[in-house]
Parts: sequence; structure tokens; C-alpha cells
Amino acid sequence: MNSIAETEAILPNDLDAYWMPYSANRAFKKSPRLLAYARDMLCFTPEGRAILDGTAGLWCANAGHCRAPIVEAIRTQAGQLDFAPPFHFGHPNAFVLASRIAALAPGDLNHVFFTNSGSEAVDTALKIALAYHNLRGEGARQRLIGRERGHHGSGFGGMAVGGIAANRKLFGSLLAGVDHLPSTYDRDRQAFTKGEPEWGEHLADELERIVGMHDCSTIAAVIVEPVAGATGVLPPPSGYLKRLRWICDKYDILLIFDEVTCAFGRLGYAFAAERYGVLPDMITFAKGVTSGAAPLGGVIVRKPIYETFMEGPGHAVELGHGYTYSGHPVACAAGLAALDLYGKEDLFARALQLEPLWGNAVHGLKGLPNVLDIRNAGLSAAIDLGAKPGAPGKRGFDAMDRAFHDFDLLLRGVGDTLILTPPLIVSEAQIGEIVEKTARAIKAVA
Repeated sequence: MNSIAETEAILPNDLDAYWMPYSANRAFKKSPRLLAYARDMLCFTPEGRAILDGTAGLWCANAGHCRAPIVEAIRTQAGQLDFAPPFHFGHPNAFVLASRIAALAPGDLNHVFFTNSGSEAVDTALKIALAYHNLRGEGARQRLIGRERGHHGSGFGGMAVGGIAANRKLFGSLLAGVDHLPSTYDRDRQAFTKGEPEWGEHLADELERIVGMHDCSTIAAVIVEPVAGATGVLPPPSGYLKRLRWICDKYDILLIFDEVTCAFGRLGYAFAAERYGVLPDMITFAKGVTSGAAPLGGVIVRKPIYETFMEGPGHAVELGHGYTYSGHPVACAAGLAALDLYGKEDLFARALQLEPLWGNAVHGLKGLPNVLDIRNAGLSAAIDLGAKPGAPGKRGFDAMDRAFHDFDLLLRGVGDTLILTPPLIVSEAQIGEIVEKTARAIKAVA
């Protein structure tokens, strides 16, 4: 570790002005974890110490960091067209990228509405669901159904349907008319499962109970993550998503897959919907679409939903919703370059091929001090640690901090859960290094 004097010499200022998101600000500013540049699988501190990226930044950099084709596409676009108004005007790359994404999506998911983030994508999908039912003369369908332990971003809608108590507790009810399915996770029945657990398909039937309580005529949509990410990598029980689709069809309820952390190769496919053989009515995406190189998100919508909006006068706005930076030229250039790179290097298939090796490696952490459970799906994994008495979240935070400062590893700590989601370019040797360094961090905070 650096001496205090060395650390102070490389700090940009006293760090006080920047209020960091989802962070322990005071702890960070006492012992900063600063990254100054990156390449491929490595991030570097301002003084040049190499940090192995075990998180793809934040589920984002699926093709690795600062890949030359993406960097060059951004540079070229910024010098050619820096901005184009998205309301009543457009630029070619937004249409090209939308077509490329629609071609990757399954079934008739063939219309793309661009946003700037996953949070905006979720709020957009929820608004589309409400508006769709209104246009069909079913305006009473106002209720939105999320799931316990689900994470759907930080917007009012996304946080309302989200089910992570720590994220919600400061903000009150957020939106009225929201209900939640139970979490699909049960440690007693699923602990140390590799991939999708066998137990839990029946939990989808809880939607029948919610329908019985509120009546289907009041329910607009159900939103779930195919694999819950930020809460600690919770793969769906076998058959669960297909059962949920069947119940939604039975009651004419829209099904939204939040794939902000799942899409673009994380689970070995362009979209988790393909992996699990389920066609949702909408898919939200962000993060990996540009490999994290520029902010971009969106919603992919099935054809019948889109066509419901395409009625009335041709000069009228069909959906009164959008963002100044929807389909931003630089972000779209990054997205096109990222998709090219994913295809050229066959990274989605590579992730699927590496999944067994990855799963065996991370499950090798079983038996280390305080390890209560390990879960994996695709190239993602989570390790639950036992909490320190009277200090929930402290062991996980300390493990993340020690991994960075002492073991040159970037891992994510959420409460007492450690999350690993490396770039899809990770080598077999680097998988071993990530797991070995994670083990050292776990032991260090035992």
C-alpha cells in the first residue's frame, strides 16, 4: 500500500465536492480506491498499480477496457457529429444500431427505444406498459409487479418495483399500486447450487395469488431480472420463467425482462431470454451494449405493442416520453463498435464455453471462513459471507477494500455478498487469479 504522503501526492483535490453514488463516501475519502486508466482486463491506479478487473467495471465492460475499435469509433463520431436532436430529428447510427439490436433479440422484439441508462430504460418500459393498456381501453391496468430482491435501477419507477430493502427505505412509498413476487432464493434448499436450482419453479404461482387479490384487470406488467444481479447473482429456478410467462399470458399481463446486467454475453447469449427460451413483451438493456464505453440504454418492444401506438394522426407524437440524449451519436457509435467486437471475437459463445470452468473455480471457495453460499450463472458469481456480529455489511466491505489495496483485485461488495463478473475476454489463467485473490481477501477478513 502507498504511504499517506504518496497517496496525497496523486489525489486530484480533497475529494470533498463529489458526492459518490451507492458508496460509503466517508470511508472512501479516508482510503481512496482511484482508477486512472485501463486496458483490456486491467485497471490502473493513478500511481500505476495494476488492478485485475473481476467486475467488468460494473457489469459493463464485457469486451474489456479501452478496446481500440470502440475508442476509435467514439473519437471519429465526436469529430463528425457530436449531437443531433432526438425529437423529430435523427442521425443514421441510431437507426442502424436499433436494427442491429432488434436483429439480436428473439421473436418479434423488433423495436428499440433508446435511453441513457438502465434506470431510464426500466422507467421507460413501465411507462410504455401503462400507456399500452390505456390505448387499448384498459386504463384500469395501473398496477406494477416487481419481485423481492429485484434491482431495477434508481428511478422512481424502478426503485418502486425493485425489492432491495436497503435501497428503498429512505424514500417512502415511491409509487402507489406496486406489489412484489417473493424472491426465488432459499438458501436452505438451494445453497451451493451450480447454475439454475431445481427447487423453486412453483414460486411463480405467487403471481396467481396477487392476481386473486387485486384482480387481473388492474395489473399492467410484471418486471423481473432473469438472473437477479445486484442482489447477489440469483439464477432463476428451472422452469420458473416459463411458468411466469404462462401466467402473464393467461391474464393478459405484460412481462418485462430487465436485462441490464444479463444482456450482451454475460449469460452466454445476446439476451437471457434466449438462454431460458422465454419471449418477454419487453427487454430493458444498458451497460454491455457499449461495453461501458459510453452511457446508453434502451427498451426492446414486441411488434404488437409498438403498433398499438402507431395509430391516430401521422403528425402527432405517439409517445410523450424521451430524453435529450436518447440515441446520442457518440453512444450509438460506441454501441455499433461494441457489437462488431462481440461478433468478431465471438465473445458470447466464449462466455458460454468458459461457464463450466468459471463455475467450478468459484465453487472452489466453498469451505473458506464465513462462506455461507456460492451462486453462479454465465460469467457471474456471488459469494455470501457471514456477517460480523453487530456490523452487517462490514465483512463484505472490508473484503472489497482489502482486495483492492492488498491483492490488486477489483471485486464488488454488496452488503456481505461479494460479486464477480469479469469481462468476457477473461483468460483461464485470469479466472484462476481472480478466484485466488478473492480467497485471500475472504481469509483476510475472517
